[in-house]
Amino acid sequence: MKTFKTSIAALVIGFVFLFPSESKAQSNWEIGARFGDIAFAIDATIPIAAKPRLHPTIYISNRFGVGGYFDWMFALSGGPKGLKFYPGFGPEFWFENSFDFHIAGDFGMEYSFDFPLTVGIDWRPGFRVTEGFKFKSSNWGITARFRIGEGVKFQSAD
Repeated sequence: MKTFKTSIAALVIGFVFLFPSESKAQSNWEIGARFGDIAFAIDATIPIAAKPRLHPTIYISNRFGVGGYFDWMFALSGGPKGLKFYPGFGPEFWFENSFDFHIAGDFGMEYSFDFPLTVGIDWRPGFRVTEGFKFKSSNWGITARFRIGEGVKFQSAD
């Protein structure tokens, strides 16, 4: 099982670094760590269009899982320059003693500093689809990600 987990993690990390992107709104790839009630995760963001982004996460703790969320970014009009909010959703795949599939939300806020660091907090409630339809509300976390390439900064549409 450890070999399987390592293979999945290597595949996802390889995908994150090799997937080409031509976005202009959030043109920075980000990779870092997420700490929360599910212990530790490798967290990344990949720009895919003007405002949505792909937000993959590899959960590494007493449970192993992979999530991929699509987030829509926005800023408050007249708010701090680096502050962003995002709602999103996506699938989660959990591998423990058995396979679990969840459909999860992704709600958060983050702040991008003038140097290549973004910090944030998020909450990912979801519904387990396998073995009965059950709501879970416990997936929250604090993130710190390094921005790879600076490109165009996120701007609010005033």
